[in-house]
Amino acid sequence: MMKKSIYIFVLLLTVSVFAQHYDRHKVEKGETIAQIAQKYSVTPYDIYKLNPDAQSGLKPNSLLLIPKKTGIQKTIAQGITHKVEPKETLFGIEKKFNISDEALKKANPELEKLGLQIGQTLNIPSNSGVKSVASTPEKTVYHEVLPKETKYSIAKQYGITIAELEKRNPEIIPNLPIGYKLIIKGNLPKTDKIVVVEAKKEVPKASNSKVFPKINYIAYEVKPKETLYSLSKMSGLEQDELIQLNPALTNGVEAGMILKVPESASISQQTDSKKEYASLSKINSNTSRKKIALLLPFNLSKIEGDTVNSTSTRLKKDKFLNMTLDFYSGALIAIDSAKSLGIPIDVKFFDSQETKNTSNVANIIKENNLEEVDAIIGPFYQNNAEATAKLVGKNNVPVISPLSKDTGNSLPNLYQTIPANEVAKSAIFDYMRAKGGNVIAVVDKKKESIIQYIKENRKEVRFAAMNDNGSLSTESLKSLFVADKVNYVVMETGNTLMIKSTIKTMMEGLATYNLQLVILEPNETLDTDEVSFGSLVKLKLMYPSTTRENKSPEALVFENEYRKKNNIYPSTYATRGFDITFDTMMRLSSR
Repeated sequence: MMKKSIYIFVLLLTVSVFAQHYDRHKVEKGETIAQIAQKYSVTPYDIYKLNPDAQSGLKPNSLLLIPKKTGIQKTIAQGITHKVEPKETLFGIEKKFNISDEALKKANPELEKLGLQIGQTLNIPSNSGVKSVASTPEKTVYHEVLPKETKYSIAKQYGITIAELEKRNPEIIPNLPIGYKLIIKGNLPKTDKIVVVEAKKEVPKASNSKVFPKINYIAYEVKPKETLYSLSKMSGLEQDELIQLNPALTNGVEAGMILKVPESASISQQTDSKKEYASLSKINSNTSRKKIALLLPFNLSKIEGDTVNSTSTRLKKDKFLNMTLDFYSGALIAIDSAKSLGIPIDVKFFDSQETKNTSNVANIIKENNLEEVDAIIGPFYQNNAEATAKLVGKNNVPVISPLSKDTGNSLPNLYQTIPANEVAKSAIFDYMRAKGGNVIAVVDKKKESIIQYIKENRKEVRFAAMNDNGSLSTESLKSLFVADKVNYVVMETGNTLMIKSTIKTMMEGLATYNLQLVILEPNETLDTDEVSFGSLVKLKLMYPSTTRENKSPEALVFENEYRKKNNIYPSTYATRGFDITFDTMMRLSSR
């Protein structure tokens, strides 16, 4: 069953060390990513990598980070480039251009962190830069087949295709024997047999490498959110030991990876025996077809009645309509995904024709008998969502408010998917307290509600004093810093002078104290040329957010599918449309 509150909340911590390696570009009206990339002689991928929000569109006067040319780019200037195509792998590209994995990653440092991305332009070093590759044979990498492993899981683990795996190991075409030593990379003489592979198995000659004794191994499937550090701690092995046993870990830890660990290791397949999880993908075969209605504010009557603007012009100007269409496009992909899983659900869309205080939901519910559906997603405005929940409350039909942050009336069948501002504020203060921090508030006298909230609910927070003219007393702020804790400075003001004074004082104190800047809500002044972006980086600006960058395999599947259908990256609203619609369908199907 659905829980009363479906809150998604993360604390985004901006920490960066690349301040010296970028330019800043102020977006002009009508500019595109392609034009900006051409101007600075970089690729759109380079810009999106530093500015992920730009994928959802450019806003005039906003600032973009542009990577500067580096020494690596100069050394490979005589090489060539290669645009990554769908289904290509690092192994395939390295083989195609006869270069080593080390050389390719040295020429493209982003591969270590971001992996291989479709559409990415890779720098391919010239032959003169990879002479050692031609003269030194590629080191052979092996993999011992573990129980429950498949060709697909092994190929995915090493970033190659099943065809490449079978080509190097033709003996596994009919089946995949447990314990078989697979050749992943490198070539063996045709006369070599598999028993020779074990006898000639190479161990890296690095000074910190470790040789493992002949022991038995077990298979372990990586759980979501596990890291190399947590796996090392759980298994009792050093991180380099885990990597030597599982070379694929050099490319990062991914949920679902099958790792090879010693049988004696303390790692457990059940990381928390007290928790029980139910897979939402297990559909109840006895469940009748469910019905979902989406009430979205297309406001078609306004578009049709607009005699001044054409539809295309309105689409360019109407941000609310674009937000609605993005949400709708994400929901459509969720519906297709549910169909591919065989989920028995019927979905209908209705134009809620809403403004902040009016809508057509009452007529829609009455004419389409929506009191009998299993769930309703929408409307967008809080008032209209509450009105909908009341109209179908008799049958306890769940109404899911997809975008509103407003704090409204509590209704038993109304579900909020975005936390209110008060919840966000509370969460960030709880985070700072959990870290044992010294919390200091720099609050403009005009921000009376913030001052009152802190005084009533966060009595441990100390306020920096203000001068008689309303400016910040920098001496007071300095006197509140302590040496043995993280000093969180919560800054709430729109006054440019106060912002610059706070940042300047903190920058001067960095040599002596551990300082971090915190804001409770978006502050447009921080996005202007008045404030040094480099200073915000050094002060590790922290703020609450209801969204985060998601690079999980599942998220990438959605992103690729969306891009394939719409020729553009999904915006925040498109992603939310998919997430909420798909989550609702999965929950209903599992009841």
